[in-house]
Amino acid sequence: MKRSFVMAWRNIWRNKRRTLITIASIFFAVFFAVIMRSFQLGTYDHMIHQAIESFSGYIQVQNKEFFYNPTLDHSFEYNDDLISSVDQVDNIKIAVPRVESFALASTGTQSKGVLVTGIDTKKEKTLSDPENRLVKFRFTPKIVESILNETDLPKKQRELLKANENQSYSSFSRISLDLDLNKDLEKTILPVIKEKASFSGNYLEPNDNGILISDRLAKYLKANVGDTVVLIGSGYHGMSAANIFPVRGIVKLLSPELDNKLVYMSLSTAQQFFSLGNNITSLNINLHDTDDMYETQEDIKEAINSDEFTVKNWEEFNPTLKQQIEGDSVGGVIFIGILYFIVLFGIIGTVLMMIAERKRELGVMVAIGMSKIKLSFVLIIEMLFLGFIGTLSGLVVSAPIVIIGNRNPIKMSGELAKMYEDMGFDPVMPLAWFDQYFLWQALVIMIMVLIACYLPLRRVRRMKVVNALRA
Repeated sequence: MKRSFVMAWRNIWRNKRRTLITIASIFFAVFFAVIMRSFQLGTYDHMIHQAIESFSGYIQVQNKEFFYNPTLDHSFEYNDDLISSVDQVDNIKIAVPRVESFALASTGTQSKGVLVTGIDTKKEKTLSDPENRLVKFRFTPKIVESILNETDLPKKQRELLKANENQSYSSFSRISLDLDLNKDLEKTILPVIKEKASFSGNYLEPNDNGILISDRLAKYLKANVGDTVVLIGSGYHGMSAANIFPVRGIVKLLSPELDNKLVYMSLSTAQQFFSLGNNITSLNINLHDTDDMYETQEDIKEAINSDEFTVKNWEEFNPTLKQQIEGDSVGGVIFIGILYFIVLFGIIGTVLMMIAERKRELGVMVAIGMSKIKLSFVLIIEMLFLGFIGTLSGLVVSAPIVIIGNRNPIKMSGELAKMYEDMGFDPVMPLAWFDQYFLWQALVIMIMVLIACYLPLRRVRRMKVVNALRA
């Protein structure tokens, strides 16, 4: 056995060029497959984090009729029994109560249908975190002109600043990304932006009678902090819902759909506004370990143990995102499959060349007494050596890139960044951390190598020693 391995190792390095070409083809296949798949899975995780973990939660507890007919009449009581039942499930990170319904918002001159969301102002910080999304900077045309007059920005940054007129920002990092600022420019322009473009706004108190409104909605309604907005809707069991609410702050949401229509108010204010008493429309839940989502969903059902409720995971109440991810994932898998298919033919071509070049050598080895079975075993070991070296080198070289890309995601700018924002996602491309996908590449390559081994086995088994010696 040991001699077979030593012989196989020496054989593959007798023709270094052929060996290096084969190893290189496997290396690049593994390298590009790992990086591509890591980009895909990292992007999906980021999308899920933004659309699910940062707003709706992975799991929701609802009235069993609410999913099919989402009205306030299908709300349910938020009481201590429900809270204690849900809290006993181990994998739950946070359970946040919400009231969600629609109303008509008006400032006198403008009116629009809005989504009113009543939130527990403390618990909501662990979910959608509206406080972190409060608008802190706004670039009006007048402010942009003032900044341009007081700073000596390069031409590119001046053009980008003008292109971002009327934009609102919740952090300076987003401004830096949009204006493509380096560290030196940040030091120059940050004090001026803080002086000229700062925007005031406050978060809601637990029993606050004010509201937060999304940025695009605020621009449409021409409402600012301190202004009042009239909300008119339908409450519980047909009760009228109408009141005037002061605007405490404006929030910048990544999703254009939500940014066009969202109004936050405290949970108690929403319950009072819609005449709900102590009812809520959903209990939104985030998890410690998202891989156990289905098991946790079943645990919650057992803990609640009531026919009044239904427990839905994000794939059920947001099927559009699931279908989008699945469709894109299938496309990525097909592309990787094509890449591996090409590499498989490259390996097979190398094997055919190797057998043709070594026909006389193989014939001599059989003629001097080596059995065809042992010779076949040596050739298989040679192929496995090539596959192992190429696969291992591809994984080793791609690993640092995965680590760096996971901890420092690629940040897009310009039109590509705006395209991502228009779709409702933060314009970054993180790489997924090491998971099953990383080892799957090694498994696929080794399977391909084993498939390619069929050719030398077939040639050796059918080889006629006399003809081989004459080659």
